[in-house]
Amino acid sequence: MTYQETLQYLYEQLPMFTRIGSAAIKKDLTNTLALCEALGNPHKKFKTIHIAGTNGKGSSSHMLASILQEAGYKTGLYTSPHLSDFRERIKINGNMVSEQRVIDFVAEHQKLFEKISPSFFEWTVALCFQYFAEEKVDIAIIETGLGGRLDSTNIIDPLFSVITNIGWDHTDLLGDTLEKIAFEKAGIIKEKKPVVIGEYQEETFPVFMAKVKSASSELILAMQKVNVLYFNSSLSQSAFDVQFQFGLYWKNVFCDLNGIYQEKNIRTVLACLEPLRKAGFSFTEQMVRDGLSYVKRNTGLQGRWQVLNKQPLTICDTGHNVNGIAYVVAQIAQQNYAHLHMVIGMVKDKDIEKVLALLPKDATYYFTKASIPRALAEGDLQAQAIKHGLKGKTYATVKEALAAAKEMAQTNDLIFIGGSTFVVAEVV
Repeated sequence: MTYQETLQYLYEQLPMFTRIGSAAIKKDLTNTLALCEALGNPHKKFKTIHIAGTNGKGSSSHMLASILQEAGYKTGLYTSPHLSDFRERIKINGNMVSEQRVIDFVAEHQKLFEKISPSFFEWTVALCFQYFAEEKVDIAIIETGLGGRLDSTNIIDPLFSVITNIGWDHTDLLGDTLEKIAFEKAGIIKEKKPVVIGEYQEETFPVFMAKVKSASSELILAMQKVNVLYFNSSLSQSAFDVQFQFGLYWKNVFCDLNGIYQEKNIRTVLACLEPLRKAGFSFTEQMVRDGLSYVKRNTGLQGRWQVLNKQPLTICDTGHNVNGIAYVVAQIAQQNYAHLHMVIGMVKDKDIEKVLALLPKDATYYFTKASIPRALAEGDLQAQAIKHGLKGKTYATVKEALAAAKEMAQTNDLIFIGGSTFVVAEVV
């Protein structure tokens, strides 16, 4: 099979969460363990850092990978979902796994898939682990797909774990309270291995403490270890100072990921420097600075408050749950523009009502849908949006919606594209 034929085979044969939702989720690690056992347990052959969280885990994973690359380490990076190309999920030093590697893996193990019947995500994790093992990476940053405790990636024994934050997302699968969601995310905390907590609330802190105590782990609270000061996010970069807990002060630090929400992600990543050093990894202040400055160049990250055009200013962002959209709305409020145009699409299994309640009412809306089965029909989205005072027309495709927004927008207007990762995937 060609590369495209290989992907088509996988899409048709294996349940895929991004396409069909919760029906693709296997609520245990049996399949992943069976796949990796058949492959010789590749996940045990390289060092890892495991990252979970409701928001920010993608940005944090890419920042950490960039820093390690600048320090000279051969760095694997596993993230999901992808935007344009499946291979974005699996990278070494910013380079995607080759098409031929994907083809060969499927061809060699097709009978194994038919025997075990893994999901698309379980198969992808197995490919990732084998690839990183064969390429002998020095370390790999592994992002969870959904939750943590029962996520397919949770068969690794990392140097340490990272939980960026806890918010409202996938409540149908992870639980209907912050405590229940935190319990699932805390499932990545391993016996006697540190965990870095980026953010916590009154409801979630006791959950983390209980897990840390039962695992005899070390708790590292980023909010206590690192202060990010004078944070300023422009359309091209973020600028800030850093105050570490034990007196070290870095002035004029830059990160090429913009957006006000990156302040908390940067703090979380910098709190990881201590457990990295204790694990034997070495880096200078300049390497860390360069890692933050060149995240996009080093890793290829897209879709985070990404500027697509200057006139009219056109920006997309993958924020798609209540917490993510709240940051997007706050960021929009900081921009200077005459009128706001919102190209919006969502998926069926999100908390649509809570998200719509956050969106600005003085904008013109272009309701649309991404080209995946999970997408909410544009007419249904419009009907719900009207209840929240949001007005606009419907468009069958993201391309049509964006074209209409461009036609209507004046030079000094702002066009925003988002509501779903899959909407953003069609414009970057």
